[in-house]
Amino acid sequence: MSFLESLKNRNIAVIGAGVTGQAMLSFLESQGAHVKLIDEKKINESVITEIDSDMFSKFSLVCVSPGWRTDHPVISEFRKLSTEILSEVDLAWRVKLEILPNQKWVALTGTNGKTTTIQMVASIFEAAGVSGTACGNVGETVIAAVTSSKKYDFLALELSSFQIEWSNEAKFEIGCILNIADDHIDWHGSFENYAKSKAKLLDMSQSALLNLSDPEVMQYSTSYLGKKFYFSLETPKLGELGLVENLLIDRAFTSSDAAEAIGELQDILPAVPHNILNALAAGGIARALGISPEKVQQGLKNFVLDHHRLELVLDQAGIKWVNDSKATNPHAALAALLSQISAIWIAGGLTKGADMNDLITRGKSRFREVILIGQDSEIIKIALTKHAPEVPLHIIASDKTGDALMLEVVALAKSIAKSGDTVLLAPACASMDQFTSYADRGNAFAKAIEKLVVNNG
Repeated sequence: MSFLESLKNRNIAVIGAGVTGQAMLSFLESQGAHVKLIDEKKINESVITEIDSDMFSKFSLVCVSPGWRTDHPVISEFRKLSTEILSEVDLAWRVKLEILPNQKWVALTGTNGKTTTIQMVASIFEAAGVSGTACGNVGETVIAAVTSSKKYDFLALELSSFQIEWSNEAKFEIGCILNIADDHIDWHGSFENYAKSKAKLLDMSQSALLNLSDPEVMQYSTSYLGKKFYFSLETPKLGELGLVENLLIDRAFTSSDAAEAIGELQDILPAVPHNILNALAAGGIARALGISPEKVQQGLKNFVLDHHRLELVLDQAGIKWVNDSKATNPHAALAALLSQISAIWIAGGLTKGADMNDLITRGKSRFREVILIGQDSEIIKIALTKHAPEVPLHIIASDKTGDALMLEVVALAKSIAKSGDTVLLAPACASMDQFTSYADRGNAFAKAIEKLVVNNG
């Protein structure tokens, strides 16, 4: 019996009622399965929030959303019964093996830049006329992409550490790690566990594309024995992608020891170091799939950076207002700071257990004053006091949220910014203490600028 056939009339639990859970529910029910949706929150009437001991034994398969910890009590109960547990990625892989056996998958992870890079890959697909799409932690879910009526030849998966931690079966033509830095320590328990989850992607990959300039990536990929390719901002050696003057050069996926230009610096906007690395990684993934250098360059040139990622909201009176609300960890915030000369830096929120000291030490030459918001502002304040005591610090009381909070932040920023400054929202933290999402935070920032700076000059 095939896997798809086995789903009919099968009792299946889907854990997590968010976007991924709903996508798995929809697919499984389309195959005739009897599905129960389990979550800690009663999102709707169909969601089960409490499971009695008898109910656990009724399910022969559990499909779990990635945000759930692997040691969650509900998961532990299913493990005790030896119930089969599948991630959404592995569920999609099993389906792909049956309905699209020739479809190829590539995957990308990293602490910072995942979405931008995978969207660059999608832009290259479009420029090359390739039947492919980006999915996973961006766009549609993997199960939705696999079962799409478009029957893609290629899927480019953006994968979080959670998704990788849960997955074991999927196989990728190439797996790319952009960078590894402090993030989600609260979920993984330690930086080492987090880094190992990222590196686990390589165990599922036929070859690896690695950031040569990131020491953590290099350290945690040493045990991988497959073919390795590298990218950096240096002149590339054989097997690498890199820069030669103003050209992005591929010496990894070419015949013999030839070098091929896959872009120019002027094609990459903004042409800041971390975004150039993103472009090299995207170009490497595309070249590994056989896409021509010319089409890679066209795709990179066509690409427009996503909202809330170094998004220039306003340039007025010599002051730039930049929204990088998607910088939800210190590594991402540091990249944003290093792309500026003189910043009024807006930071704070939920640190997720991340250490802020390295961010302050390496970024302190780029911020002139700092505005802190959020539940964990004290953690950043301590690092600032220790490493940058000379920098003026402003703390916004945490009793406000959403638009009201951001109006106060922007009013303060406007009063202290001067010509040559960039008012930079790069929080280094998650947003859920005061906003519904990083997008909500970025939108509130843009609306406050519109109201207080544009309309009031």
